[in-house]
Amino acid sequence: MPGHRTQTQGWPGEWSFLLRNFVAKDFKIRYRNMSLGVFWSLANPLVMMGVLTFVFRKILAGGPIEDFPLFVLTGLVPFNFFSVAWLNGSTSVFDNSGLIKKVGFPREIVPISSVLGNTVHFGVQTGLLIVFTLSFGKGIHLSWLWLPVVMAFEIVFVCGLALLSSAIDVYVRDVRYVVESANLVVFWLVPVFYSFTIIPAHYREVYQLNPIAAVVLAFRHILLEAKAPPEVLLVKLALVSTAMLGIGLFVFGRLKRRFADYL
Repeated sequence: MPGHRTQTQGWPGEWSFLLRNFVAKDFKIRYRNMSLGVFWSLANPLVMMGVLTFVFRKILAGGPIEDFPLFVLTGLVPFNFFSVAWLNGSTSVFDNSGLIKKVGFPREIVPISSVLGNTVHFGVQTGLLIVFTLSFGKGIHLSWLWLPVVMAFEIVFVCGLALLSSAIDVYVRDVRYVVESANLVVFWLVPVFYSFTIIPAHYREVYQLNPIAAVVLAFRHILLEAKAPPEVLLVKLALVSTAMLGIGLFVFGRLKRRFADYL
């Protein structure tokens, strides 16, 4: 079909150029009207780390977790990327409705570029986390080479989620609020401020199937314990992330055919 050729010709060269421009535009727009610019990528996890440290150390007299501020930050950084990237990706198709209705290109680029735009913040916050790790006396270790791998798995998972939710969002405009509520639930189900060791044994396998919990655990193995994440954890993370991307691409591909009727 002519319409189909219009959307696919030129890939990957032309459309990879378009993807880079979407990512750059997302980054520029996000900080355009902010006086402190990219500083906000650092401020958010630092404020949350301070609040949680105060509450669990001073108010609730939290358990004996060593280097608690660093412990919390290793949970906040991957969770922050997940929550912000998923929410932005979920509304990306509707937010770019004018472009989608007028220009022929693979629609999948829109939510994927939205997620990739947030990887800039992910990288900045991970850099902050590394600085904190060194300041707490943790030395550089070969296990750090696993960080990009773990981060890549999380990005793949969020891309799949964003493809799925952004496609549904075109038809059901309540998706944004569902995602916001889900993020709140996930925050408490991911061991951000509590140790994985306190989770009852019969829940641990299920916990590790949660990709965000798996990423947090992997970050702690790498940075706090200076060792590679367990192979089983990495395999589960890879399988669930890849499966989510496949589901997202499939659902998006089916639903995008009628986007123009609803946007």
